[in-house]
Amino acid sequence: MARKTQGSLLTLLLLVALVFSVVMVAGPVTSTVSAQTTTTVVRHRRHKRSFWRKHRDKLTVAGTGLAGAGIGAIAGGKKGAAIGAAVGAGSGALYTYKIRKRHRRHVRRY
Repeated sequence: MARKTQGSLLTLLLLVALVFSVVMVAGPVTSTVSAQTTTTVVRHRRHKRSFWRKHRDKLTVAGTGLAGAGIGAIAGGKKGAAIGAAVGAGSGALYTYKIRKRHRRHVRRY
């Protein structure tokens, strides 16, 4: 019974990790439709930030923690999952808050 529970828990962890990785890779989906008229009016709207752009830092740390927990669970059971989650979340936070470049310079093209 314990093996069956452990196997289903591992399957659940892998499924959640897969969903998070798909969300991170897919990014926002946007489309624009413009209608042509005789007079041209240029309006600049502020782009609404997507869920990913609003919560990128938190999702990155959570995803790396989840991946670390999954790898740790495969390698060492419950204790390995706890250690893996801590190491994964720590490395994700290090990347997110210290290594990754936050501010990129964008050049407007008219």
